[in-house]
Amino acid sequence: MGEMDGIPAPAPLLPMRNDLAVDRTTLANERTFLAYVRTALQCLVGGLSLLRFFERPLAHALGYVFIPLGGVLFVAGFVVYFRRRARPARTGGVGAGTHGI
Repeated sequence: MGEMDGIPAPAPLLPMRNDLAVDRTTLANERTFLAYVRTALQCLVGGLSLLRFFERPLAHALGYVFIPLGGVLFVAGFVVYFRRRARPARTGGVGAGTHGI
């Protein structure tokens, strides 16, 4: 369809929708990364607190578990963030399958 009676045809909304979908995906990816970082810091601080303020062997054992767990969570969040960040560019856009690791 072209122009009818001098009125131009409306522009398609698809490019704008795709841009907005990519923006939403990017923001969701950043929020997920920040959640990983927040959880990693909580594990790290929790582990240090258990080691510093409690004398029981169980508290020390848990502290020694939580500290490396915080590091592992931070690295996992970093890997997931960059994997998901590269995926829309690799697949040519936002589509099914962008929510997995």
